[in-house]
Amino acid sequence: MELADEQIIRQDFVDNSIFELLQSLNPTDKKINWDIEMIGQIRESVESMFVEREICTEQEFYPYLEE
Repeated sequence: MELADEQIIRQDFVDNSIFELLQSLNPTDKKINWDIEMIGQIRESVESMFVEREICTEQEFYPYLEE
């Protein structure tokens, strides 16, 4: 089983948006490299807020394959 193209596009959008936010919030000239671990930690926090407030489900926020 694989993610649909639409789901992959959503994942890319979320990860890229978080990376852009990190770049925008950086108060220094120090370059922030792509770090999926850092992006993932932020993504999980944001996702949790959306789910807890019943804005969307985990799957809607960041699609994944269910086991």
